[in-house]
Amino acid sequence: MAPAGIGDSLEGFHAVAAAVAAGRVTRLHVESSRLRHRAYAGLVTAARDAGATVVEVDDVRPEAATEAPQGLVARARPIAPVTLEEAVAGTDPPALLVLDRIEDPRNVGAVARSALAAGVHSLVVATRRAAPLGATAFKAAAGAFEAIDVVTVGSVAAALSSLRRAGVWLVGLDAAGEASLFGCELLTGPVAIVVGAEGRGLSRLVVERLDARVRIPLAAGVESLNASVAAALAVFELARMRGWVT
Repeated sequence: MAPAGIGDSLEGFHAVAAAVAAGRVTRLHVESSRLRHRAYAGLVTAARDAGATVVEVDDVRPEAATEAPQGLVARARPIAPVTLEEAVAGTDPPALLVLDRIEDPRNVGAVARSALAAGVHSLVVATRRAAPLGATAFKAAAGAFEAIDVVTVGSVAAALSSLRRAGVWLVGLDAAGEASLFGCELLTGPVAIVVGAEGRGLSRLVVERLDARVRIPLAAGVESLNASVAAALAVFELARMRGWVT
């Protein structure tokens, strides 16, 4: 579950539908023209049955934070916070995905979606110099934030130090890493995978705390991958190494 204050404003069909299913939506604005579609009509019925106030409007875009709200804007009760200790205890052995100053909320949402699909249910994000977990991130996550634990920390480096004290291996994705991500044995034990910012990669203080820096092998002439793509490869390799996916 995401920290207090996160997820109180939602847009996009899948993000709103997931929040309705979770019983969090308190007020839903929907474009009248969308109600001719069965999926939208069913969503409105579910929202009303869950106690939400539904308001039909001609256009929700004046209230939206994203450019394409898909005819829906919802207000919801925020999701309860999770501590780092709770996230570590959530999987045996622990498996966490740590984001180091990723600034594009669409990437953060995509990362959450990939993590959930791979079976990694704990996401650690910074509260400073990082993307806000607002409507854009929730829309990109397509409902994933309703099902994963999100920990917010003031300092990623300090969080990594806490994870090490808890016996968690720290593996960072780094194009300059000597070892390959694929087949990394540390992924089978208690581990936190750290993904750096778009373009800049991992910060110096984060690198200093890592147990291993691993690279994603790329074809000649390709310098790097989008942060969300790199994170997806990492969590699915973890899932493969643990036998979660076949």
